[in-house]
Amino acid sequence: MIFIIKVTTNKEEKAIDLIAERVEKKDLNVFSVSHPVGLRGYIFLEAEDRESAEEAAFNLPYVKGIIGKTVDYDEIKNIIEPSIESISIKEGDIVEMISEPFKKEKAKVLRVDKQKEEVVVSLLGAVVPLPVTVKIDNVRVLRRDEENEK
Repeated sequence: MIFIIKVTTNKEEKAIDLIAERVEKKDLNVFSVSHPVGLRGYIFLEAEDRESAEEAAFNLPYVKGIIGKTVDYDEIKNIIEPSIESISIKEGDIVEMISEPFKKEKAKVLRVDKQKEEVVVSLLGAVVPLPVTVKIDNVRVLRRDEENEK
């Protein structure tokens, strides 16, 4: 059974450490505790039953409580597993920056790092070409390089 635990925002890792310590001391039937990247204020706890989950998280600092119902793995799969195959940006693409500080600037993609979900771009309007690393969701593809279209 997978439980969602509400914790203090930005204290997820400390809450996980405290829960893991209690699970180890009391030898509870808890299998895993995780904090998916990008999900603030919540952690997932996998336990055999609700009693084990409640005992693992009860009255600990930073832990606010267990959200009512359990969830299936299929419901949280997209949060836990990275979606590398959905990245469609390629080297040579012309992109537009959609976030500050380079908002509305056009750039050419030099390198794509799918693991880190980052792209290295060279700003087209810059006097001196300077590589800039940004998150993939901060750019929007305007056009493909001619070689990639053929």
